[in-house]
Amino acid sequence: MTDLTLSPDLLRPTPTPALRQDKMAETAQAFEASFISQMLRPMFEGLSTEAPFGGGEAEATWRSFLLDEMGKQTARAGGVGLADQVMSEMMRLQEVGQ
Repeated sequence: MTDLTLSPDLLRPTPTPALRQDKMAETAQAFEASFISQMLRPMFEGLSTEAPFGGGEAEATWRSFLLDEMGKQTARAGGVGLADQVMSEMMRLQEVGQ
């Protein structure tokens, strides 16, 4: 009796070009969201909030989450065009690598 051990790489399906392109688009949009979030941070650093509805340690803690979500939403709504440029470059690099 022989031992038929399969390599884990053989069990993984090969991604289709459409699936690969969807993953690249998702990655490009995530990059753009991160970029937008980082660009928004300086706008909120010097912002003072007054009581009774603002300020405190909790606001400082949660502000980064708010900025991240603002970046994601802006990117989902079309962003600033960075995702398209990143996607084009990723597609170009993929073609060169094949």
